[in-house]
Amino acid sequence: MQNIFDAKDTQLYIDRINELTPSSQRKWGKMNVSQMLAHLNVAYSMIFEPEKHKKPGVIARFFLKKFVKDKVTNDKPYRQNLPTSPIFIMTTEKDFEIEKKKLIGYLQKVQQLGSAAFEGKVNISFGKLSSVEWNNMFAKHLNHHLEQFGV
Repeated sequence: MQNIFDAKDTQLYIDRINELTPSSQRKWGKMNVSQMLAHLNVAYSMIFEPEKHKKPGVIARFFLKKFVKDKVTNDKPYRQNLPTSPIFIMTTEKDFEIEKKKLIGYLQKVQQLGSAAFEGKVNISFGKLSSVEWNNMFAKHLNHHLEQFGV
């Protein structure tokens, strides 16, 4: 798995994102390319703009930690067409260039902050995560959706 905290690996992701165009076609799923970029941005916005997101309730967090956390933070790739949490579902049109620029900015910010900034950092849904768990979560989500669009 690539390391999102490494400048070279981050650049590889940025290069893949830059291969996308507004007319890039998905291989599976329902989102168009602009919605996919917006979908990816949600995870970063939960970190850098937490006020925009409602925290899951106690019971929901318990189930997320117990049944979802390991699947999201381990190093096994996602399968195609997995269920999507409602906050990540994009149904309205999005601006490709805005979403692309935002995603690249988030990737650069994460890389510049480095793994130490994410060690023990609290995730809104899963609680404290190690930097390895943060890396796995980000890297496999990026890979999954970039592969979805053939880049």
